[in-house]
Amino acid sequence: MAGNPASHLLDNLQLPRRDLGELPASAKRFPDGVRYRVEIPSTEGPRCLAAVLEEADRLDVPVRRISQGSGVFLLTDDELDEMAEQADTAGVEISLFARPCAGWGTSATARSAAGGGFAATAHGQDQVAAVLDDILRAADHGIRSVLISDLGVLASFGKLRAAGDLPSDMQAKISVMLPITNAATARVLEDLGANTLNVATDLSLAQIAAIRAAVDIPLDVYVEAPDNLGGFVRHHELPQLIEVAAPVYVKFGLRNAPDVYPAGTHLEATTVALTRERVRRARLGLDLLARWGGEEPTSKPRATGLAVPVRSAGQ
Repeated sequence: MAGNPASHLLDNLQLPRRDLGELPASAKRFPDGVRYRVEIPSTEGPRCLAAVLEEADRLDVPVRRISQGSGVFLLTDDELDEMAEQADTAGVEISLFARPCAGWGTSATARSAAGGGFAATAHGQDQVAAVLDDILRAADHGIRSVLISDLGVLASFGKLRAAGDLPSDMQAKISVMLPITNAATARVLEDLGANTLNVATDLSLAQIAAIRAAVDIPLDVYVEAPDNLGGFVRHHELPQLIEVAAPVYVKFGLRNAPDVYPAGTHLEATTVALTRERVRRARLGLDLLARWGGEEPTSKPRATGLAVPVRSAGQ
């Protein structure tokens, strides 16, 4: 069957011509040689982080990264310091969202039927400045990883880090809210300074394989996605996902859970309970991996490449 006559042009760009349906095994690895690490998302503050670490120890889940979605600006100085201390003690990375965004401000477009793609952007230069303030504040409290969901903010982050205005070890974790649906987009984000890429939750293994072929940095992939991101429960694909996407952070979200962003103490009982169940979901995924012959080592705490907080900064 004849192929797309324009696909050969992608060769000139050193991009895959197509989605890789043959699912090639990735030869790329984390710096310590492993193929996967476990991430628990939506860890909204120090009580939730404590719950992750407690459940991870109880269920023997090797959590190496946690991420948060409500934003640095919704955590007090004491909460930031407490999270940094907990994560440093455990040797795990914490990545905090750099907010605000259009969907939380006055953007009418973000609330329109066709405006969902605008919601996570920085709406105007005032919001760009506010997001950069979140990043600087995180750095001042020793945090070394932030989630970014705006293209211009990412470009600014890369330049500021290169210029020494941000710590050289500060990492940009691209949020799932900045759509990464193809290899060409992934390459652009890597070139702008991204350190890890959270790809769209609905990509096939073949589409993920094409993205992996185009970039070297780790991919972040939801094994289970929250309802507002599709509600996909893809535990059965975990062995193949690790095979084609390595190095990959496998993320265990939670279907049938409320959207708690922005979280706070008024929702703490709920967010802690949801956090504990995410760790349990990770245990279920790892058990499946072992049953299907895919049990293999993962990173130790403080492994190279983990953006573990630096407690001495600002404390």
